[in-house]
Amino acid sequence: MRNLTLKQFKTVQAIVSHGKIVSAAKVLGLSPPAVTIQLRQVEEEFQLALFDRTSDGMRPTAAGLAFVEAAQAIEERLRLLDDEMDAIKGVRTGSLRLGVVSTAKYFAPRLMAGFMKEHPDIDMRLAIGNRAETIDSLKNHDIDIALMGRPPKEVSVRASVFGDHPLVIIAPPEHPLASARDISKERIAEEHFLIREPGSGTRISLEIFLSDVPGRIDDLGVEMGSNETIKQAVMAGLGIAFISAHTIAAETEAGRLVILDVVGMPIRRQWFSVMRTDHVISPAMATFNDFLMRKGAMYLPLFGKLYPYTGANEAARMQQMGAPGKRPE
Repeated sequence: MRNLTLKQFKTVQAIVSHGKIVSAAKVLGLSPPAVTIQLRQVEEEFQLALFDRTSDGMRPTAAGLAFVEAAQAIEERLRLLDDEMDAIKGVRTGSLRLGVVSTAKYFAPRLMAGFMKEHPDIDMRLAIGNRAETIDSLKNHDIDIALMGRPPKEVSVRASVFGDHPLVIIAPPEHPLASARDISKERIAEEHFLIREPGSGTRISLEIFLSDVPGRIDDLGVEMGSNETIKQAVMAGLGIAFISAHTIAAETEAGRLVILDVVGMPIRRQWFSVMRTDHVISPAMATFNDFLMRKGAMYLPLFGKLYPYTGANEAARMQQMGAPGKRPE
């Protein structure tokens, strides 16, 4: 493997990304024969085919996928080396690729703005996706740190809690249960739910919550692709939903949605900062993670305002649940 070059790694990555020799050559600024020669050299080095040549294009074999994963790791390590050299020179710069699950998009931009105000020379990129997409980005070395509600099991990670993540059941203000108190699990299970796709954090939590109601999770409800769609559907009276309280602050404060007082709610989860265990921590990553541990919870939507209780009743409940700190100015 000592004969391999960075150019060959980039060539194979381009073929995987674009599916054809001609397309990869165009992106790389090379001729198709030059790309073919580089691929042949790599395959001869390993005595393995990296691609199956099909009528639809080049499909990576198991060897090809392993090669690309190594290429991504090398690319990541070279970027980290650049950051480390800047740190040695005393230059407080660097880059950070942050990935967040879609629920976190309601606070991630404000969190980023707070961090970048303290560290203006660190270049940050934000990627938003559902849980599966964010985990894939971690697997593929496309992001450095992920913010999510539950660390993945599919990839070895180090995870740190930076704030509470309450999950609640919402309804339109005119719903018959809107003014009810201490709604039982059995009663709420009779309602029509609007739910996220399989594998999402909120859906898994709802399945756990309703798992002891016979037959309920067999037909959980109508799937919708985003929190925004679910909120609009609930406001339109199409059903109720189990959702992150951090996604509905504006709607509850405006009176367009209400949080139902269900026994056992809110379900309190946590927000995690997640990094691959095999990812060397860059100065920028360490700086951002330290910021999260110190100030991350301050940038979460204010929990107390989401609840309809007043006076001593609200104070007692909030004290019992442990309301997070004051929202930053």
